[in-house]
Amino acid sequence: MTSSLNLGVIGNGTVAALIDETGRFVWGCVPAFDGDPTFCALLSPRHHAGGDWAIELQDMVSSEQAYLPNTAVLRTVLRDAHGGAVEITDFAPRWYQFDRFFRPVMFVRRVRALAGQPRIRVVLRPLSNYGECVPEMTWGSNHVRYLVSGFTLRLTTDAPVRMIREGVPFVLSQDLHLVLGPDESMTESVTSFVRRAEELTIGYWRNWVRTLSIPLEWQDAVIRSAITLKLCQYDETGAIIAAMTTSIPEAPHTVRNWDYRYCWLRDAAFVVRALNRLGATRTMEEYLRYVSNLATPDGLLQPLYGIAFETELAEDEVESLSGYRGMGPVRRGNLAWLQKQHDVYGSVVLASTQLFFDRRLDHPDPLSMFTRLEPVGERAFELYARPDAGLWEFRGRAETHTYSAVMCWAACDRLAKIAAHIGVDDRAQFWRERADRMHEHIVAESFDPERGHFVDAFGGHRLDASLLLLADTGFVTPEDPRYIATVDAIGQDLRRGDALFRYVAPDDFGAPETSFTICTFWYIDALASIGRCDEARELFESVLAKRNPLGLLSEDLAFEDNEPWGNFPQTYSHVGLITAAMRLSRPWQDAT
Repeated sequence: MTSSLNLGVIGNGTVAALIDETGRFVWGCVPAFDGDPTFCALLSPRHHAGGDWAIELQDMVSSEQAYLPNTAVLRTVLRDAHGGAVEITDFAPRWYQFDRFFRPVMFVRRVRALAGQPRIRVVLRPLSNYGECVPEMTWGSNHVRYLVSGFTLRLTTDAPVRMIREGVPFVLSQDLHLVLGPDESMTESVTSFVRRAEELTIGYWRNWVRTLSIPLEWQDAVIRSAITLKLCQYDETGAIIAAMTTSIPEAPHTVRNWDYRYCWLRDAAFVVRALNRLGATRTMEEYLRYVSNLATPDGLLQPLYGIAFETELAEDEVESLSGYRGMGPVRRGNLAWLQKQHDVYGSVVLASTQLFFDRRLDHPDPLSMFTRLEPVGERAFELYARPDAGLWEFRGRAETHTYSAVMCWAACDRLAKIAAHIGVDDRAQFWRERADRMHEHIVAESFDPERGHFVDAFGGHRLDASLLLLADTGFVTPEDPRYIATVDAIGQDLRRGDALFRYVAPDDFGAPETSFTICTFWYIDALASIGRCDEARELFESVLAKRNPLGLLSEDLAFEDNEPWGNFPQTYSHVGLITAAMRLSRPWQDAT
């Protein structure tokens, strides 16, 4: 059983897998992010051993792990008690050929001896139907087939097939190559395919990273976060998932266990804006292709959708998995699709805005694109002062949340700017008048003159960390005394040590217990924006030190021991890292 989130992630825009410190696959869904978890050991199957894929080294005493620089290719080294060592290289193939990306449902492993005569055992135990069933197995002279739910996986290998089928240990006397993918015959030797695939996949990632406009400082952290965000986009549609897992609890023994393998329009918009800052604008273009398939004439939007545009994401509990460290329930689906979260309208417009202003991008018909966004603005104006569940997705209460109202204002504000930019002056005036009216109303309802700061809901008195984003959205300037007072109040009310709660008031499930990592990054960004840069840098370095050994972040961190909790890897958290690093880094001129 995996006891921590010291995991690495590999993927290719179609599938992804989480691999523990010993090179064991513990999570991976087939045939896509939201599919059946063929590898589900992370969530502890109740009825069958397995849900994993390991290269076990006999008498292992230690392991070490790192990504090949600037790639999503993971290298694990296992060492035994007799001086033997084994290297495992893991990746999911991805490269450009025939005017399209090759990104199959496929995981590739290369295993070689580095020292001694290591004795290994290949253990491949996929499960089906969320750990409920052991799939039927068939085999040939150089392959094994596993009939998982709705898909047949074929392992093609130059390892002894019987040794794999029966889990028999053997001495690793030559390099092994293992390709787990579709049930298709390989038309070349597995050795040559693996070598070629590895070279091309490394080349793809390094070329992609080379196009990024990274900051001078914290380059490795930013690059790893950018690759992680890229791995969370489903190429087939352009959807961006919030995380690759379901039901890793936000704190020990809590029922705050949710399925994050879907596309929240808010989270995805944050990802798009972060990657835009790095110059990776293709993610935005692909995401807007996804959003265009969700558009309705009336502009109504749900908070989240499935990665293939599914609108209904029925939520149920999976009895065949006992949960992360046995902490259930395990949930499949997410009822938040039924909620009203009015900030999504601003999220969509904000994600779209750069497309109109960036001359590098191809937008042959900006007026048509603008016209398609206007119904979204109409809904934002209609709903901005109405109660909703808010970005924190409260299930038991509805209020007119300040952040939701501000994001609705942002939708109308950006539509005014877009209209002016493309020369539609009458629409620019129309949206500007609306945005200005909304701004006046929101300030009147959300600023508490007695306390001297903004509050979380109209007429309310509480604070939540989303108020830190008021300057980032352009609703106020960082120099505004009301914003500075809000940042100060949040630091006093929500900060504990080097991390922040998203809010402290009890909700439907009690009082929050862990810090919400992106909120700490929002606070760092806000500190820098109001001139407290030294404090912001110190706090940023502290958060960086809490990443797992491979530089990855989950959703939450425990205050006492910095233990990661929540779904993994979390796009929100890596967005926050990138944004704060870009804000805080010294300029490139300092390096010359």
